[in-house]
Amino acid sequence: MSDYIPVEVIVEIMKRLPVKSLLRCRSVCKSWNNVICDPSFISTHLQASLSNNAPFLLLSYWEMGKKDYFLHYDNDGFEEFKQLQFPALCRASDSLLLGSFNGLVCLHFRKGDVSKFILWNPSIQKCISLPRPRFSDDVHINFGFGFDSITNDYKLVIIGFEEDGAWIKPFLFSLNQNCWKRVNAIPPNYAFDPAEISLPFVNGAVHWIGYQKRNNVRSTNVILGFDLSAEEFFEISLPESLIGLGPMDLSTMKYGESSIAVLKRDPGNVHELWVMKEYGVVGSWTKVLKLNRRWFPDILGFRKNGEVLVQLDYGKLASLDLNCQQMELHGVKGVEVTTNLISLECSYVESLLLLDKAIDAHSVSL
Repeated sequence: MSDYIPVEVIVEIMKRLPVKSLLRCRSVCKSWNNVICDPSFISTHLQASLSNNAPFLLLSYWEMGKKDYFLHYDNDGFEEFKQLQFPALCRASDSLLLGSFNGLVCLHFRKGDVSKFILWNPSIQKCISLPRPRFSDDVHINFGFGFDSITNDYKLVIIGFEEDGAWIKPFLFSLNQNCWKRVNAIPPNYAFDPAEISLPFVNGAVHWIGYQKRNNVRSTNVILGFDLSAEEFFEISLPESLIGLGPMDLSTMKYGESSIAVLKRDPGNVHELWVMKEYGVVGSWTKVLKLNRRWFPDILGFRKNGEVLVQLDYGKLASLDLNCQQMELHGVKGVEVTTNLISLECSYVESLLLLDKAIDAHSVSL
């Protein structure tokens, strides 16, 4: 049939097909396989998927000491789309989900002396393994994963400082270059809490909470950022009421498609959620939610409709409408939801990324 249909028409048809169908189309003939695996088509198909398909929510669950990853429709029914088959390169229970962008998931695996990163596309069951750069065990580190829109590149950054407070040069991995490098960025005059391991990616940068010490007392908090394109640090001021708190009581998350939010976990069992309605504008910080932690153990993130996804007792999930303060319980099985999701990119779109360069990632029974 391809002898009678122009290639341009075939590409137009293919870019509208779901990933599962395209994987089958690769077996039709060599020319179709070449089209589907071409980097330009992978990019074209991704843009079509982002325009025409609603993203899923990527959730991880703990149950009986076992971790599993699921995709849920981000709709009124919140139905489960499918369970993801974890790559055989590492065990889910020994890994941390660092972020997800355009269907590419970044994991950090550590067990014993083995430490590595995995870039994984669950939709096509492909992944690559990255060895972790060498640095001292007494270095406090955080990880950030995101997309450089200027160079069309996916990047992983490792930031850290030593026990004496001296910053190390950041490590930056480029998928395009397939290598690590050191970055000569001027470090901020702030430390950070290594408990906030995964950093939300917004507006081309990863974000986390930084603080300054005065007489060994934590006193001044800010949001720190690292721009993946410019390869530079920057600062964003917090609301006045959050500046003097202990940084362990604060965490960052993505708000909408282009801004950030800060979750305050008060020792007095009260959650506060602040959003920056206009990114970079300090005056736009707004407190949108205050909840008793006794009834709401955790706030997981935002849905595409602006509702907040919250965890209830026994791992049940619910969505909270910030406008009317009404809550809708979701029929999700009663398991404990991992709190790692708080600082993760929650939206997920199926894509063909890594199809042209990755190894097979066969599933494994955990």
